[in-house]
Amino acid sequence: MIPYVRDIEIEYGRCDELTPLIRRVTANNPGPFTFKGTGTYIVGRGEVAVIDPGPDDPAHLEAILAAVAGERVTHILITHHHSDHSPLAGALKAATGATIYGCAVAGHEVEDTGEVKMEAGHDHDFAPDVSLCGGGPVSGPGWTMEAIPTPGHTSNHLCYALKEENALFSGDHIMGWSTTVITPPDGDMSDYMESLATIRARGFETLWPTHGPPIREVDAFIAAYAEHRQERVDQILRALETGPGRIRDLVPRLYADVDPRLHPAAARSMLAAILHLAKQGRITTDGAAGPDSEYRLAR
Repeated sequence: MIPYVRDIEIEYGRCDELTPLIRRVTANNPGPFTFKGTGTYIVGRGEVAVIDPGPDDPAHLEAILAAVAGERVTHILITHHHSDHSPLAGALKAATGATIYGCAVAGHEVEDTGEVKMEAGHDHDFAPDVSLCGGGPVSGPGWTMEAIPTPGHTSNHLCYALKEENALFSGDHIMGWSTTVITPPDGDMSDYMESLATIRARGFETLWPTHGPPIREVDAFIAAYAEHRQERVDQILRALETGPGRIRDLVPRLYADVDPRLHPAAARSMLAAILHLAKQGRITTDGAAGPDSEYRLAR
């Protein structure tokens, strides 16, 4: 089982001192995709970086600016383009003159309009001043960061490693309070599993997700995260041992203990796992793999 960590004390607008180099201001946008809200991190002293400024919320912008009063914001670092992470970057840049770093998404995804939404929405206007799609260093006085490409949750997701504390700002790639949503076509399970392995191999001491408290037992947590995904994949393979199947038929069987109102969301998650298996050549279908295709074990 995943050893979730959900204990966090939140006062919206307050600047919390977390470590000698890290502060956090949490936006007042709690919800099913954001937990207690978007945690905006401030890294450094004097000349600082702001990570994931969050939703387009004037009150949150004021709180960030109050937290860095007397200092200079030089870098705005974005993990990905979802609407609870990146929209405030433009207003923060206008107020501070900082440079926006991140990775632009290729193309516009279709918005989630289903009965059960999987994400908070997309910031289609996000366009960084400096592209870090291939990774790379970002630094300021007293702090050194590395952008690490971690596609999976989205195609343009980045994590940011803080060298001085052997810590990682993990965005939505790894969260202590919940598993990470992977919704095709922009989300990709194969990419996600590879990205998890990449981060685990780095041996970070602490993960700072954008939502929720830090993860301290990093290796064990990532191992459980990966095991959970593999269990879902193995369930699909076992189900297909009895014969071909479609997602709409498999979901009620594999998610029998889940509220049927959540089955549309489960179907989206299952599609990500099925596309992963198809890439591996473990299952097959006639034509292009999609939500309505019939799948069978590869022989």
